[in-house]
Amino acid sequence: MPAPSPLAIATQSVQRLVKEEKYYRKELAQQSERVKKLEAELKAGGDSADGNAEFVLKQEQKAMDETKAVFVPLNERIAEAAQRLEEQIATAESVGGPAEEIQKAKEALELAKAVEEPPTA
Repeated sequence: MPAPSPLAIATQSVQRLVKEEKYYRKELAQQSERVKKLEAELKAGGDSADGNAEFVLKQEQKAMDETKAVFVPLNERIAEAAQRLEEQIATAESVGGPAEEIQKAKEALELAKAVEEPPTA
């Protein structure tokens, strides 16, 4: 089996980073829902049986803040990987690289450009 081309490596890198970013967005949404639910329970006075609802809420908020902190460096890595991929696409097109690989690379590049801005506090 031949070694993957630099274009294939750059494409896979972008795809992996975009997938990772999507996962963190999903995780952030889940954490946000848990925080809202815990806040609602506290306001309603439905303190948990052992009285640690405030502690659990603080822990969930901390986890949510840590997840938000991941987005800025992750988006920077996506932008860098997209830049490298653009360079690899240009190189592959100039030397007549495989059309299928070039198409996959362009699709991955579009995914990278479609990544939203990082969520703010």
